[in-house]
Amino acid sequence: MNVVPDTSAVVDGRISGKVDDGEFTGATILVPEAVVSELESQANDGAESGWSGLSELQRLADLADDGEITVEYVGRRPGPEERGWAHRGEIDAVIREIADERDAVFVTSDLVQSEVAKAKGLDVEYIAPKTRDVSSLSIEEYFDETTMSVHLRAESKPMAKRGEVGDMHYQEIGDEPLTEDELEEYGQEIVQNAKQSSEGFIELDEPGMTIVQFRDYRIAIAEPPFADAWEITAVRPIVKTDMEDYEFADELKDRLLERQRGVLISGSPGAGKSTFAQAVAEFLAGHDFAVKTMEKPRDLQVGPEVTQYTELGGEMEKTADSLLMVRPDYTIYDEVRKTDDFEVFADMRLAGVGMVGVVHATRAIDALQRLVGRVELGMIPQIVDTVVYIEAGQIEKVYDVATQVKVPEGLMEEDLARPVITIQDFETGRPEYEIYTFNRQVVTVPLTEGESDEGGVDRLARQEIEREIQSVARGRVDVDLQGQNKAVVYVEESDISYVIGKGGGRIEDIENRLGIDIDVRTHDEKPSTVDSGGGGGGGVAQPHGEVVTPEITARHVVIPIDGHAGETVEVQADGEYLFTATVGRGGDIQVSRGSAIAEELERAIDMERQITVVTE
Repeated sequence: MNVVPDTSAVVDGRISGKVDDGEFTGATILVPEAVVSELESQANDGAESGWSGLSELQRLADLADDGEITVEYVGRRPGPEERGWAHRGEIDAVIREIADERDAVFVTSDLVQSEVAKAKGLDVEYIAPKTRDVSSLSIEEYFDETTMSVHLRAESKPMAKRGEVGDMHYQEIGDEPLTEDELEEYGQEIVQNAKQSSEGFIELDEPGMTIVQFRDYRIAIAEPPFADAWEITAVRPIVKTDMEDYEFADELKDRLLERQRGVLISGSPGAGKSTFAQAVAEFLAGHDFAVKTMEKPRDLQVGPEVTQYTELGGEMEKTADSLLMVRPDYTIYDEVRKTDDFEVFADMRLAGVGMVGVVHATRAIDALQRLVGRVELGMIPQIVDTVVYIEAGQIEKVYDVATQVKVPEGLMEEDLARPVITIQDFETGRPEYEIYTFNRQVVTVPLTEGESDEGGVDRLARQEIEREIQSVARGRVDVDLQGQNKAVVYVEESDISYVIGKGGGRIEDIENRLGIDIDVRTHDEKPSTVDSGGGGGGGVAQPHGEVVTPEITARHVVIPIDGHAGETVEVQADGEYLFTATVGRGGDIQVSRGSAIAEELERAIDMERQITVVTE
């Protein structure tokens, strides 16, 4: 009997299994060179399937040496064009032709391939991908009831994060370093069990990185050259909660059930954000809402009534398009990190879907600020109306987000009224922040005492006055605020006439734009208590944070800040707040030249002010 296996049957190890069972004993196994080519390509790319298939070919060779079967390699290697169209079935067609020409039984574990081969009149044996019950994984021995994650690395001692939610400690859990062979054995066992068990699946399989979901465990396997050594990280939830376990439970439940909401669940890594998101998902599903999740990887521990989706075709945008056809009442988005994620979240929310997003943030307000610049400012309250901040597994703060047309807090002139995003404490109803556009710049102003040494409005007013005067002055400019609607500006004596303008016209225009009276004087008239860096009369601001050296390119001002990718930070000049930004994946902040923020930053650089970045 002649047998022609395709790539799926070889990868799944089914041919040697059939020989062991006696079904293919004495058969001639005709292995197409196209199969060898595919396996070689997959192995070179670091895919586990390639190595599994090559191991099966070695087992067939051993069976041939024992005289139980005959193995022949037949056909031709596919050319570059055929390999390039492999996903369109070109190589499958080559393998089917060989089975037809050799009058062989065609063996496959690919259902589509099986149906096509039957339609072509071939003698087909379809073997469904095998699954089996797996009692446990070897790495589970490293876990106890307090272990959230296990970290294994070649030539290092096993480590784990253990403790309670919000109080985790990274500690050694073994006396001897692990070898690369041990890590590789663990990795192969995990991948094979995920393939063969109905309780596991491979979430991601890229060269150098494989992510597996097995029961409650999310396992990342990294290997060279992607990583500098073999490394396995296994994570599992150590608690499962429901809404009743949290403060404000009744109020939040009423809010979620009232109508579809836009919610951001924020907190530091390990604070319990995903645990709370799981509780929200199950609460909503239990109250007649259709609930879905969008996750990469899928690791929320939700009940069977909640369908968990991942990236479709490598894009969450395609997943969102599919979900809009399904029309869920609520979608849990875990995690919202990149600009594309925020845009997808906003699109689905504006389409009427209730959205609950999980966001990394070190303060509740930072979660909302991550939307600034990514979506139109006036749309933010329509996208997010509730912010929940989690700390140590508990709800630390809840914000209510809304829009009002008003004069921002602290400003006096009625013609300064504008749309203002108000952020109120959910429990007390007390306003804590305002976000609005001030002279082309989006600003976040704290309204509570203790948030800033200088009042938010005072700081903004001083910045705007300095910016306006600096645009017409050639030398240094200092500003001293005398109240809510008056300021004294100190400039070089040679700049007095430029700043005031003919008949006072220029300074009058500036006063009208800013809604504040400005008295222009020389630096010689400045009292000694007024700082020389625009400190507003309160003494010199002391810079703190990490000192950085910005680079000015043709299109951007680039601020390097290694080790803080994804974090929200403050940029300061001589200790004075300039703006808030999110550090990019490359470990830097890029500000487009020509923007108001870039102009202010470049001006600070030209004046040789010390630029610092303050992280939480």
